[in-house]
Amino acid sequence: MLRRSNCGLRLLALTAVLVLQGCGAVYVSPDVHAGAGGVTVVPMTAESVRLANQSPYTPRAIPVAFSQNVTPNDAHASRAIGVLPSAGNAPQPSPMITRIPPQIDPGPYRIGPADVLRLTTLPATNTGTGLAVQEAQTTYTVQDDGMVSIPAVGRVLVQDLTLAQAEAQLFESFVSARIDPTFSLEMAEYHARTVVVGGAVAAPISVPLTPQPLFLDAALARAGGVAAADLTDASIRIYRDSTLYQVPLSAYLATPQFQKIRLLGGDSVYVDTGVSLDQAQAFFARQITLAQTRHQAQAQALGVLNAELDQRRATLSTQRTNFQDQLALDAVARDYVYLAGEVSAPGRFTLPFGRDATLADALFSEGGFSSQTGNPAQIYVLRAGDGGAVTAWQLDARNVGNLVLATQINMRPNDIIFIAEQPVTRWHRVVQQIVPSLITSGAGLAAN
Repeated sequence: MLRRSNCGLRLLALTAVLVLQGCGAVYVSPDVHAGAGGVTVVPMTAESVRLANQSPYTPRAIPVAFSQNVTPNDAHASRAIGVLPSAGNAPQPSPMITRIPPQIDPGPYRIGPADVLRLTTLPATNTGTGLAVQEAQTTYTVQDDGMVSIPAVGRVLVQDLTLAQAEAQLFESFVSARIDPTFSLEMAEYHARTVVVGGAVAAPISVPLTPQPLFLDAALARAGGVAAADLTDASIRIYRDSTLYQVPLSAYLATPQFQKIRLLGGDSVYVDTGVSLDQAQAFFARQITLAQTRHQAQAQALGVLNAELDQRRATLSTQRTNFQDQLALDAVARDYVYLAGEVSAPGRFTLPFGRDATLADALFSEGGFSSQTGNPAQIYVLRAGDGGAVTAWQLDARNVGNLVLATQINMRPNDIIFIAEQPVTRWHRVVQQIVPSLITSGAGLAAN
């Protein structure tokens, strides 16, 4: 009688365990309940995503040290170079025998320091009724090191390139910087290569070379023409690459071939009215001195400039390293999104610097979710609003096409991404908790 009573009590206890488990007293499954605690469930659609993205948020900016380029300061370089002396007017020398410089075709014009390039871009602007194309032109001066510094692109080497080659170089730089390479490039001003004309001319001048050939007669015309009254001993002397050439002025005027002597960058032309070379020698020596002075001044300026750039690079490198160390120690304020439920890696996703992150970024960068345990019909983005109200945008990914919405809804700080479990997963977990109890209870009954 006592044994029968004990069996009845054990059976009653086992029944109570099953009832408690069936009521959820043993296993509690998290879920999103509309209306409970001020939660509003909103199906995720293109329209609701648009409304969700209207929530104001400005991504944290990456430190300025990571967006700065170390570029020369033109004003600083100018101060370092200083003002070079002017060629001015020189005394007047004289001719001897006829010696003609070789006719050399330098080929296409190649860009050099002090040249000015004009960059024309075609950005698209929204006028409200459609896209309109509006040109934007900017000029850039080629620096002493042969580079141009373009914002958002960086420094590009263009020295000794033809215009077509420079355009191709800029195209590659634009593509590397992920900027729309829709632009045109042209020469705005020519300053890199010049021919100096002095002596018995109306107005001594420095003539810049362009892609068009510069002939002797045109250079003299640019200087106002020859101002020599007596042609008996007058001559035109040309100094090129350490060699002196000369043409009697009378022969120059009588011979079209002499008038079409092609001049090259760095040539010095002197109209001499005497026989002695002393005054011509003084003029050419002055040109050499000017060139050397300019070269030395530029070398000194570049040395100062390079030292300044090295210091800037070191400063930027230190700032970047310090920031990265702080980032590694979690000493930098960041914004987070939290992942819970049937995600592959519950935890937090750090919102990036300088841009928005989407649900797809936060979910799939952390491994996504398991299709075996997670319910694709119940993927939620929970966001707290004013007054403690919570909006839960529900993504039904049973139709895989709806996953596109996950790439469109932007995350906000403290959003919670939650994925509910499959119904079969819930039952499986209940069974996993019940079976050990059944085994323990059965073992106890068998022992008695």
